[in-house]
Amino acid sequence: MIDRIRKLVLGSNKPEPDEQTSVSDADAAAAALLVEVACIDGDFDDNERQTIAALMAKQFDLDVADVVKLIVEANEAVDRSTDHFGFVRKVNSVYDHEARVSLLEMLWEVTLADGEIHDFEANLMRRLSGLLHIPDREAGEAKKRVMARLDIQAQ
Repeated sequence: MIDRIRKLVLGSNKPEPDEQTSVSDADAAAAALLVEVACIDGDFDDNERQTIAALMAKQFDLDVADVVKLIVEANEAVDRSTDHFGFVRKVNSVYDHEARVSLLEMLWEVTLADGEIHDFEANLMRRLSGLLHIPDREAGEAKKRVMARLDIQAQ
C-alpha cells in the first residue's frame, strides 16, 4: 500500500501485478487528504486520528489493522508530498460529484475534530473544495451539515 501512495506522490500510476489490497488508489489519495487536513495546523492529535480511523473504516470498509496501516502510510505520503494536487487529481479522476462532496464532508469532520477551525485549516478547506470542483455554496452546505451532525455552533 505504501508503494501505491508513493506512486501517487511521484506520479506513477502503474499498479504492481502482485499488489493485493482492498483500498483503491483514489481511496488512498483521499486518506492522504484526510491526514493532510489533520496535520495542517501542526498538531495531528488523538481526536483527529480517531476521527480519520472511524471515517476510513466506514467509508472504505476496512478492519482496524488496515486502517492503522493506511493512516501511517498516508501520513508518510503527506510528509513526502510538496503539494496536495496529486492526491486531488487522483480523487477527481475516479470520484463522481457526490463522492467528492462526501469526501469534503469527511475532511470537515477531521477539521472540526478538535472543536475549532484554525486559519490554515480554513484556507486548505477552501482550496480543496475548489480543486475538488465543488461550488462555494455546496461546500458551505457540506460544512453546515457536518457542524449540525457534530452539534457544533457556527464559527
